[in-house]
Amino acid sequence: MQTVKIYTTGSCPYCIQAKQLLKERGVTELNEIRVDVLPGERQKMMQISGRRTVPQIFIGATHVGGCDDLMALDGRGGLMPLLSAAA
Repeated sequence: MQTVKIYTTGSCPYCIQAKQLLKERGVTELNEIRVDVLPGERQKMMQISGRRTVPQIFIGATHVGGCDDLMALDGRGGLMPLLSAAA
């Protein structure tokens, strides 16, 4: 399974929803980076994603986007193949 990195904050309902969907799809390990606890990480997130909102989700080297993007990817049937692609 691909490595999943997710930039979050502790109080973000979209972050919670995205993590729940990933868990439902079999992701057991998340590399979660809390930008509210580590403010410098928000700058890094913005540089690599071009976005300032959380969550920002990366599966392997692919930037999926935010929660809505993750839900849309799953709805199109693209999430599981991306998760199971060879690392």
